Amino acid sequence: MHVLILGAGFSGKAIAREFLPLAQSVTGTTRSADKCAALVELGIDAFVYDGVTISPELAAVMRKTTHLIQSIAPGRDGDPMMRGQAPSLAGLMPNLQWVGYLSTIGVYGDRGGEWVDEEASLEPVSERSVERVAAERAWLAYGREAGIPVAVLRLSGIYGPGRNAFCNLAAGTARRLVKPNQVFNRIRVEDIAGAAIFLSGRSIGGVFNVTDHEPAPPQDVVAEAARLMAIAPPPETPFETAELTPMARSFYGENKRVSNARLRNLGFAFRFPDYRISLADLWNSGNWRG
Repeated sequence: MHVLILGAGFSGKAIAREFLPLAQSVTGTTRSADKCAALVELGIDAFVYDGVTISPELAAVMRKTTHLIQSIAPGRDGDPMMRGQAPSLAGLMPNLQWVGYLSTIGVYGDRGGEWVDEEASLEPVSERSVERVAAERAWLAYGREAGIPVAVLRLSGIYGPGRNAFCNLAAGTARRLVKPNQVFNRIRVEDIAGAAIFLSGRSIGGVFNVTDHEPAPPQDVVAEAARLMAIAPPPETPFETAELTPMARSFYGENKRVSNARLRNLGFAFRFPDYRISLADLWNSGNWRG
């Protein structure tokens, strides 16, 4: 098995670490030489890729790739592997056996706090989620045409070692914004990696919500982290009066509860099914700093 991760950022690196003991080779791409060096330190082969120009060295890796994780955001011109000017995937990756495309639960849009599963209609609100819908469809169509299983992993709010409420509290940037009835799903980055291993190892394609079991108000997560740290939580701030960037405010414009039952019914067991278990693990292990 030869694994290629396009866009080896926070999630991509976690996936790479899970694949390392299993694969003959694991390669990741990033946009800068400095980030390449960080990947190499983890034991991952690394190349610079800007989403447009494929170097001869990266092309050689693509030719032997059997398992692909695509984590690069699509942008207005579409997915970098699917753009009209891009070489055909069959030509670039003739040995491809399975694809994992990392998407977002943002494709469901706002549901007023109601539950959604993978059969729900796609009603994206933000431009970035509209772009994700187009990329998902392109990858799934490619899988059907090529006879290759393509798994679309719709991810909720990603956190883990080095990116969590403890880090925000320690840095003094944590906030408890309160919007009545607002909930979010979350996902530990290790569970994203576990889902990728689970689906690829069984050559499973399709659409899967990769998210925790318990959508919860964001202020409750901050309060639980503060409790574990034995410090006072920041005061609650009404959402209406909070100063937020347009992107941060847009996240609060979508309210839904997302089911992960499809993935669990296949036999996948989440290591961190809710934020309480996850935060306790991060704090007790001391791994929250990353």
